[in-house]
Amino acid sequence: MKSLFDQATAEELKLRMTKLTPQSERLWGKMSAAQMLAHCSAAMEVSVGDRVLRQVLLGRLFGKRVKDSLLGGEPMRRNMPTDKSYVVEDDRNLDAERQRLSQLIGRFQAGGPQGCTKHPHSFFGKMTPEEWSALNYLHLDHHLRQFGV
Repeated sequence: MKSLFDQATAEELKLRMTKLTPQSERLWGKMSAAQMLAHCSAAMEVSVGDRVLRQVLLGRLFGKRVKDSLLGGEPMRRNMPTDKSYVVEDDRNLDAERQRLSQLIGRFQAGGPQGCTKHPHSFFGKMTPEEWSALNYLHLDHHLRQFGV
């Protein structure tokens, strides 16, 4: 599985982001390209410790099992449920959101395992830096594929 700690992987994702335009059409879901980038930034902010969310009850019950399944190497499925704290409904500026996410990807990659949050994920609970890295890659790849890039 690819790791977001790997510089080449981080650069690959940033390059794919440059292919998004305001006219980019989603293949599934409800978000525009700019909203999707903002959504991904919100998730990255959690992984670097800028945002701390409490683990939800459902996650306490099933989080580890779902995490193990998700991190098994397959791409994320379409239309998976999203914690409401990650939902972006307002209009966003694509260029600003692309720059924000690019900076967060670079910060995560450069920080390595030491720069990763020590807080639990809001659904999956306690995660190692390697799990955060794999989850971030899977999440970003999922949403970039959502827009065909």
